[in-house]
Parts: sequence; structure tokens; C-alpha cells
Amino acid sequence: MTLLGYDRYRAELVAQTDLLRSCVEGADMRAPVRTCPGWNLSQLLRHLGGAFRWAETAVRTRAADPVPHDLVDDVDAYADEKADALDAWLAEGAARLSETLRAAGPGTRVWTPGPGGTTEFWARRMLHESVVHRADAAWAVGAEYALGDDVALDAVEEWMGFGSVPEVVEPRAGAPALLGPGRTLHFHATGTATEATADWLVDLTGDAAVCRRTSEQAAVAVRAPLTDLVLLLYRRRTAAAEAVEVRGDADLLDLWLDRSGFWLRE
Repeated sequence: MTLLGYDRYRAELVAQTDLLRSCVEGADMRAPVRTCPGWNLSQLLRHLGGAFRWAETAVRTRAADPVPHDLVDDVDAYADEKADALDAWLAEGAARLSETLRAAGPGTRVWTPGPGGTTEFWARRMLHESVVHRADAAWAVGAEYALGDDVALDAVEEWMGFGSVPEVVEPRAGAPALLGPGRTLHFHATGTATEATADWLVDLTGDAAVCRRTSEQAAVAVRAPLTDLVLLLYRRRTAAAEAVEVRGDADLLDLWLDRSGFWLRE
């Protein structure tokens, strides 16, 4: 389910990038980013700006095959860049991607690294890429982090979509099976204006992972404020965090989080 419109995705990815830029203004670009081990702020911003350019290339060229992502992953050489240059580079990347998405329009077919195959995938994915890395940057500089409910709800929805693709449940040598009898997970986001509908059930009892927007008893139940739920899914919060309540099979939760996040490691 897509909760935000195409133009909102475009506008919000620029807005989230601007919030990130404001957050790190005046910061030491060599400050470590503890939620991205081995990276500092300079490398984090390089990664995000590279992701914008990766997406922009795919959309602008109407790529039918995978686009090289060297700019996304190869950030080792960018550990000590000038803050002003990085800021301008990041802002330019977000603006160019938003404009390229506008020119392409919604529904345009293009290669995507996940399910979808249209420009909507890139608009949504790059929004939430900026959402999560803004959190990384905020913690690196000791700043507060907040996220609007509508954006956070959409972030959870996107994750649940990734968590239901066939790759999540594929057998892995030496790893426990994800599917099985009684394997269900319930996620409830608290403290939102739409709390009554902020529920997701992940059903792993059949031959595929299925996610439904419903509240049911499950083998493991997770309750957390909406933003904390987003951060838990991205492993920026742990199940032991004060704001997160986990009841039931915590090992199943950990296994599903690991499997449903496979796309972050590819």
C-alpha cells in the first residue's frame, strides 16, 4: 500500500534532505556515525548523495538493466571532505532527482532493485533512504530526531512490502527456516493520530510471507511509538529499547528483521 502520492514523495525527499543538512550544519564531518559502523558524517553524506544520483541515473535513462552503484557503496575515500562542498553536493543531488522524477512522471517503467519497476519505487525509496540517514546524522551530532506520522506510516508500509517478497523466505544454508506453523508477528504503532489502524500482521505460516493491516494475536507482539517502530525495522532501535515493548518469541522477531532487511545488504 502506498500512503503518500508521487508528488509528495518528490517534495518530501527534498524536505528530509534539507532537514538533514540543517542538522549537520557546523558539525565535524569526521564525527563517527555509530549506527553505520565504519563511517563518519562525510561518508554518510557521500553515500546518500550517491544514492540520489544512482536513482536519478536509472530514471533519467529509463534503465532496463541494473545501474552501477559505485557512488552508493564506495565511500572509503571520502572520509574528510569539506562541509560546504558536501552540503552543496547533497542538496544538488536531491533537487536533481526530484526534478528528474517530475519530468518522468508516475507510472513510467524503469529498472528498480526491488518490486515495482516504475518511477514510484524510486521516489518512495529515496524518500525513506533520506529519512533513515537523517536519523543516523542526528545521533552522530547529538541532535533530536522526529518524523511526521504520515511519512513514518509510509516507511513501515514500504518495509512490510519488502518483507513479503519471495527472497525473504528462501532457504539459506545453515540458517533456520523462516516459515512454519504458528509463526506470526504483530506490530502496533502507539501514540499516532491514526493509532486504531496502525497495525500490521506478518503471517509466516504458509508457503510465503504475507502482511496484512490487521490486529490479531501473534507469536510475537511489538508495540512502539511510530517513529521508534520505523527505527526498529531499520535496526536503529533494538528490541530492548525503552520505548519498544516486545512480547512473545523475540527470536522470531530478530530472524524476520534480519531476513526482511536483506535488500539493505545487497
